[in-house]
Amino acid sequence: MKIRVSLISLLFAFTGAALSTSALASEPAAFNRDPSQLHLASGSAMITDLRTGQVLYSSNPDVIVPIASVTKLMTAMVTLDAKLPMNEMVKVDISQTAEMKGVFSRVKLGSELNRHDMLLITLMSSENRAAASLAHSYPGGYPAFIRAMNAKAKSLGMAHTVYMEPTGLSVFNVSTARDLTKLALAARNYPMLSELSTTPEKTVTFRKPTYVLGFSNTDHLVRKSNWDIKLTKTGFTNQAGHCLVLLTSMANRQVSVVILDAFGKFTHFADASRMRLWMETGKSGPAPEVALQYKKDKNLVMKQKGLQASD
Repeated sequence: MKIRVSLISLLFAFTGAALSTSALASEPAAFNRDPSQLHLASGSAMITDLRTGQVLYSSNPDVIVPIASVTKLMTAMVTLDAKLPMNEMVKVDISQTAEMKGVFSRVKLGSELNRHDMLLITLMSSENRAAASLAHSYPGGYPAFIRAMNAKAKSLGMAHTVYMEPTGLSVFNVSTARDLTKLALAARNYPMLSELSTTPEKTVTFRKPTYVLGFSNTDHLVRKSNWDIKLTKTGFTNQAGHCLVLLTSMANRQVSVVILDAFGKFTHFADASRMRLWMETGKSGPAPEVALQYKKDKNLVMKQKGLQASD
């Protein structure tokens, strides 16, 4: 009996050791990258490990800046919180969104689209009239929707975030990379945000009058096989620069990525690629000089205004 117990104990010991080794092998290695080796052209940025909550990299994470259409993540979240019927037809209405005046859209005022597809084109292709229409169709009306956006931000601990309207066209829709990380983390509780924001393209049918429009994702990374994008939202205005929020994987880690105020049509995507390369190898390679100069000039202005500490 003693021999049998000893053999069994030995078997468990070996099995436990094997399991521990296997578990350790599946864990990502300790993170020890040098931040000085990540060269980004964006004004603010943050990478956060979704499993541990560890901030893996940050640059000007608490500088308050306009966020353009990244706003639409909150627009969609508040819409989903209301638990409204996804098949309900929503009228295209921008009457209370002053920022929409003179802004071009292929979507016809007064036409209708179901709420699911309004959400889809709001997130996927950043359609401003769709975002405004979701706010106008909210219980209690447009003002109630804006209040709900700000209440949601407060509940998530986004202390430096303000929403004035649902599209991101207002320069007064502001946040920080740290606050938007909190929004991205909360978005994991909304599977539809992931599904809709990562749809590569979709054709939808409006009615009253009936017409068909095709829409494409503003984030071309969703079409790349070497990227695993779980959530995305882009944004751009002249004041905000190019912005990007992602939930994705880098170096065997699930991470959130926030990139704000990048110069150039593709610089925010290039910064995301530089982030991933740095995560994987410890070096990112250089950023374009013109983009770095833009960042330098913007940072100088912020330092002069006391919005950012000197680097």
